[in-house]
Amino acid sequence: MLARPNLNILLAEDNPVNQKMALIALKKLGLQADTAKNGREVLVALEEHHYDLVLMDIQMPEMDGIEATKIIRKRWSQGPKIIVVTSFEAEMCRDLCYNAGADDYLNKPVKIDELGAAIERNLGAIGLQTAADAQALFV
Repeated sequence: MLARPNLNILLAEDNPVNQKMALIALKKLGLQADTAKNGREVLVALEEHHYDLVLMDIQMPEMDGIEATKIIRKRWSQGPKIIVVTSFEAEMCRDLCYNAGADDYLNKPVKIDELGAAIERNLGAIGLQTAADAQALFV
């Protein structure tokens, strides 16, 4: 479990299986998240609520994660941290994500300890309670 369960997290993922696995991973970290299925839904959610963190898939319908990230950085200069979570090849995609304004980057499948470490890097000390919690994966 994480020491900051009150984080406001938005998960942007269009694939229902990936969305469910990511929510399970967050729950194992003692966190929960609202969900969006595309970049347009992310922007609407950010208009309506404050989020500390957006976990952003890249390939989504209607508006992809790169375009959504660029818009977020233009509209909310002090906006949420954005961690891109994608299955695209790291070398090809990492620079694109950072240039769009992402704060961090994770490749799928993501281990829970990797997710926890990325959240900790971006939002402060929230380390995993047990190593056993770090074994599950989400894709």
